[in-house]
Amino acid sequence: MSTEAETTTPGSEDEYHLDLLGTFHWILAGLAALAGLFPIFHVLFGFIALVASIVGVEGDPEARGLGVVMGIMFMLIGTLIIITFWVIAFCLYLSGSYLKAHKNHTFCMVMAVISCFSFPLGTALGVFTILVLVRPSVRKLFGVA
Repeated sequence: MSTEAETTTPGSEDEYHLDLLGTFHWILAGLAALAGLFPIFHVLFGFIALVASIVGVEGDPEARGLGVVMGIMFMLIGTLIIITFWVIAFCLYLSGSYLKAHKNHTFCMVMAVISCFSFPLGTALGVFTILVLVRPSVRKLFGVA
């Protein structure tokens, strides 16, 4: 009596692992995109400070200038953080798609290393992705020598 694990070939096991890793890359991409929404509060706070400084009729001109600068800084930094998270999320999505399609081995490896910096989920996903991508049979699936 043979079990399913005994009848699988290494190629199909590699394809299964790549498909699973691709799905997890998509999940991490969704989480990164969601986390990228949190700095919207900084942008909103900066906008409120900017408008309050500009519209405020009374007050010290230095204080108004500081309010404008602080509002712009909050909006700029918040926007940059949002864009960074969304770019990483998009790259993780692409990496998941490439893993499923067995394309762009180098890009997938780079994204696996980058995801290692996102502790703890990204670290686990990155390490497992690296371990799968360095297998000779997986390199053959990608067409890498």
